[in-house]
Amino acid sequence: MPSVSYISGVLPNPFRFIALSCAAAFAACHPNGKFDSWPAYGGVSNIHYSSLQQIDTANVSRLHQAWIYHTGDADSNSQMQVNPIVIGHTLYGISPMLRLFAIDAATGQLKWSFDPASVASVGIRSLNVSRGVAFYHGSDEDQRLFFSAGASVYCLDPVTGRLLPGFGDHGRIDLHDNLGRDVSDLYVAGTTPGIVYKDLLIMGDRVAEEADAAPGHIRAYDVHSGKLRWIFHTIPGPGEEGYRSWDDTAAWRHLGGANVWSGFSLDEDRGIVFAGVGSSSFDFYGGRRLGDDLFADCILALDAETGKLIWHFQTVHHDVWDRDPPTPPVPVTLKKDGKAIAAVAQVTKSGLVFLLDRTTGKPVWPVVEKPVPDSSELPGERLSPTQPWPTVVPPFARQTVTAADLNTLVPDSSYQDIRRRFAGYRSGWYVPPSREGTIVFPGFDGGAEWGGPAYDPETGLLYANANEMPWILTMVDAPPPPPATGTTTVGKAARALYASNCMTCHGTRRQGGGNYPALIAISRKYNRGQVLTLLSTGRRMMPAFRQLSQAEKEALAAYILDDEGRQRKPFVDPSAKPVDPYSHLPFTTTGYNKFLTKEGYPAILPPWGTLTAIDLDKPAIAWRDTLGDYPELKARGIHSGTENYGGPVVTAGGLLFIAATSDSKIRAFNKRTGKLLWEADLPAAGFATPAVYSENGREYLVIACGGGKLHKKSGDAYVAFALP
Repeated sequence: MPSVSYISGVLPNPFRFIALSCAAAFAACHPNGKFDSWPAYGGVSNIHYSSLQQIDTANVSRLHQAWIYHTGDADSNSQMQVNPIVIGHTLYGISPMLRLFAIDAATGQLKWSFDPASVASVGIRSLNVSRGVAFYHGSDEDQRLFFSAGASVYCLDPVTGRLLPGFGDHGRIDLHDNLGRDVSDLYVAGTTPGIVYKDLLIMGDRVAEEADAAPGHIRAYDVHSGKLRWIFHTIPGPGEEGYRSWDDTAAWRHLGGANVWSGFSLDEDRGIVFAGVGSSSFDFYGGRRLGDDLFADCILALDAETGKLIWHFQTVHHDVWDRDPPTPPVPVTLKKDGKAIAAVAQVTKSGLVFLLDRTTGKPVWPVVEKPVPDSSELPGERLSPTQPWPTVVPPFARQTVTAADLNTLVPDSSYQDIRRRFAGYRSGWYVPPSREGTIVFPGFDGGAEWGGPAYDPETGLLYANANEMPWILTMVDAPPPPPATGTTTVGKAARALYASNCMTCHGTRRQGGGNYPALIAISRKYNRGQVLTLLSTGRRMMPAFRQLSQAEKEALAAYILDDEGRQRKPFVDPSAKPVDPYSHLPFTTTGYNKFLTKEGYPAILPPWGTLTAIDLDKPAIAWRDTLGDYPELKARGIHSGTENYGGPVVTAGGLLFIAATSDSKIRAFNKRTGKLLWEADLPAAGFATPAVYSENGREYLVIACGGGKLHKKSGDAYVAFALP
């Protein structure tokens, strides 16, 4: 099959030569409760825990590189956010260009690779990140891998890497399908793997965060046929619970978002799947979605067999700050009043921890509705007067920025500049979006982020890494859609289209911001045809703009490429559609802009990245450390921390491992005290969660080193460490 490549001699007779080892490994870590393998995204139950203890606090300093695997397909902007899985003797991972591969877990030698671009109708490899794969084990003869690239979910034989044609349409299903309305022109992608329960593959997805977005309903598919078995409507319709939380009773027909973009966790014994649901689109203006907006920004517990709602808990009401849960709730067990309580812990972008009873959804400790500013300057908006606040469990990140927090490590002229700008912004806990600019802190990327926390069932500690970066949310009037009759120029039409579709990510002047690139002088890199292709197919973080007409794409291309000749021509769009009030909102934002000094540092004092251990039984902070360094500040004796992406893992050997930082290192801490015990340089930043496994009696730690975020170089390496 042309989409699969093999290393000669690696694959003998495929009569399940690894099936027995797959089955043994799977059985070892599930039925008897052991956590000695890494068979799923985030490890068993997605708690990032390994019961292996060959590597411990006494010998971790002797860790060295055991093997390195280069995928060979990174480019200047690529990323890898993959948490690989290990089944039997095989590690399964994903390359920067979304090739699924199988390598020997002991040596890093390639067994096979699968390239979805060879079976897709569009340039699938440029569409997105893909953070991992899901594995199904029915019997020794019935095992399957599930892997997403763009909107396609593929089903493969884990031994050969070949598509299994009985699943869906010749081995794939399209996540655009089965959402209850036509979203074929909207952005939908599977960036985080689904989770397997019995013979079901339960899937979430990523959708656009602009007004024109697909709904994020949760769906379960038959692992053999690919047929839809159940769907849970995260934007409920008539007769469904949550429907009355939307003032507009037609919202379910038009609005999007409320999607599970960060994956799931599972209580297999109870048959409960847990999810953190994203915010409803558009993220920053809710005038078309008044009300609490269930089940956006909710923790959900669903019957994994049927998709029926067991309970829900909303962490943010009527979210206009993009403060949705960034990771699945983690199953934990804690003690309260001498009793063991099965619970879930949800970490948030705000740096809060919600602890809820696993079967009822009731808070383990009181959560109060704290009054917040509820007066918006944006016509049509109506904010919630209160927001949930955990009263006993301590936050693991700072919540607000004051003048005393501003960065004094920079020259005085730079400090005076940030003081002046700070005085012009609005700040505080859940202060509404504004035209003058509102400080969102912790930032749009947390607090906690998609890497998720680690939970240690041995000590009862929950470990969460966090960003502490202030961002600025500035609202502006959105221009009306351009007239399509030739009464305006291509240039004027393009500027309106850019403001509505591109400015949020790429800035008011195409200068970029956050993790989004600048679009200045890109004619040096792309021609007109390439820009039109990008607008149609998307590229990694950028969604496809298939909802735009060809004339609108042509206008945007002329503007982005500074083609003044084309911009002067009349704008005529023969396929123009009537204006949709749900898609064309009166307000938009100037982009995802960090509050930085002139030198590019965060405008507040360190720490800018932290790692915190929370004792869930007390509950209290057990220890906290600054995570990561800027080399030039470290040389000055300043341990600053850095923004970090990817989560920690914790082991029975007394260790916590984490990469995640922008300084391209991986570190080991004493899990009980937070003492740094070991660190190693990586070929590129490991913006991913490590995996821990054992092969032939030897314990390994592996990390995907993809870089690409925070203006760091991209990489293509998976690096494994072990004792000599």
